[in-house]
Amino acid sequence: MELIIHAGESRSCSMEALRAARQSDWALAEQHLTAAKVAVREAHLIQTQLIGADEGMGKIPVSLILVHAQDHLMNAMLCRELAEELIYCHREISSLKNR
Repeated sequence: MELIIHAGESRSCSMEALRAARQSDWALAEQHLTAAKVAVREAHLIQTQLIGADEGMGKIPVSLILVHAQDHLMNAMLCRELAEELIYCHREISSLKNR
């Protein structure tokens, strides 16, 4: 469950970063991106522990909740990466408008 919680937090922070960027609040956008990175790192550490415990031998039973957690983590990672790129684009557009 912790994996889902951290991944969900990361995704939420990424979306908040995008909302801040839309308002040209670059400092707040960076704060949210930093929080997203911290949360996804926590989720990734849990995933790494699970992989280590499994040792590629099927020691960890694959349940629906584990698949769901993995899905959340992958979405959070993708969301954060896309948010970073979109915020960069928002900044570029904003700077061009202000010229």
